[in-house]
Amino acid sequence: MTAAATDKPVWTQKHLLGLADLSREEIYHVLDTAEGFKEVSTRSVKKVPALRGRVVVNMFFEDSTRTRMSFELAAQRLSADVIYFAEKMSSTQKGETLIDTARNIEAMGVDIMVVRHPAAGAAMHLSQAVDCCVVNAGDGQHAHPTQALLDLFTIRERKGRIEGLNVAIVGDIAHSRVARSDICGLLKLGAQVTLVGPPTLVLKSFETMGARVTHDFESILPEMDVISMLRIQKERMTSSGFPSAREYVRFFGMNHERLRSCRDDVLIMHPGPVNRGLELAADVADGPHSSILRQVTNGLAVRMAVLFLCQQAAAGEE
Repeated sequence: MTAAATDKPVWTQKHLLGLADLSREEIYHVLDTAEGFKEVSTRSVKKVPALRGRVVVNMFFEDSTRTRMSFELAAQRLSADVIYFAEKMSSTQKGETLIDTARNIEAMGVDIMVVRHPAAGAAMHLSQAVDCCVVNAGDGQHAHPTQALLDLFTIRERKGRIEGLNVAIVGDIAHSRVARSDICGLLKLGAQVTLVGPPTLVLKSFETMGARVTHDFESILPEMDVISMLRIQKERMTSSGFPSAREYVRFFGMNHERLRSCRDDVLIMHPGPVNRGLELAADVADGPHSSILRQVTNGLAVRMAVLFLCQQAAAGEE
């Protein structure tokens, strides 16, 4: 159903907190909008005036390189003014609450808050306390909606579609906000999702989301159109629930040998940063099936689209 058919805009979301809040049509609208913005990065002058006069603050309470820089550059390319909030240098270190910090920042004339926080639900909590737009850049083990949107964008770009594809997500599903958002988005757009990894990290309970769970990586390789390898966090390697690194590579690492069992046009993805030799062998990460760097490129266009659409919806409320 299109906006013309209903006389209503497809996108009405002032905040982006998670893909569970979005309809199939809204997700496709973000992807289509990002498609238009991707061309901006190919220009000699890489800017459009879509957010001129607006202020975006990146509030990152967790360390990040890709996501923070991607949002910062996305806002700059939309001609917004950008502020970077460093939690280690903020008043939260003096005991100020997250809400008080956000309200004080908003009082300076901020239009969009991009929030990354180790606590699940932090972005939603903020969205209920401030009047400006809130975009979730990752909250605890809950959600990472823009990562999922850029993954969906990349799959559609490389495969021409999402509906009907077989997609495997491999690794530590239990602790992954990326996996949770990817599962939600892929299923909404009609893909079949298979979750793969050790039993301690890929629980059968994930089947209630609509995904298939298996602990036998080899058996599913020939049927997969897309394989997304998750980053294994180093702190997990010392936990009792994690196999040794050698054992993990043996059973769940993607290497050239396993690649030979896959379809000729299989797409290999990874949200980054990659632990080379653990999740992915170097020749696979750098090979023709890999879309890791394209995911980074597409992330910029997707985040431009999200910032633009949320601000547009907020302006419609004024």
